[in-house]
Amino acid sequence: MLLACSGASNVGQLTNQACVELTQEGFGKMFCLAGVGGKLQGFIQAVKDAPDVVVLDGCEKGCAKAIMQEAGLPLRGYVVLTQQGIAKNKDLNLKREQVDQVKDLVRRTGSPLVMAAPGGSCGCCG
Repeated sequence: MLLACSGASNVGQLTNQACVELTQEGFGKMFCLAGVGGKLQGFIQAVKDAPDVVVLDGCEKGCAKAIMQEAGLPLRGYVVLTQQGIAKNKDLNLKREQVDQVKDLVRRTGSPLVMAAPGGSCGCCG
């Protein structure tokens, strides 16, 4: 399961784009962090039941981490992009090499994730 902060900066959008592409490639499955933040029990239970979870924050503010903590969910895999050498800014024109860097970070974070069907959706919002 992949949970991205999707914040309003380059690093937030890099987390989102990397999770979209990884899901499309069949590596993991993107899930709705907003549903967890809204304390919707089905979403919280889905995270609890997931065999592997990677949570991505764009910066040290740690919004995704705070959402997980507020929902009582442990961080089993956690990445902060600004701690990986990607500077935060307001440029939303994402650079391919940075998206690929984030994807590589996710692949190396903690586990082989459960494979989703290529092109599959998260199934959380439909």
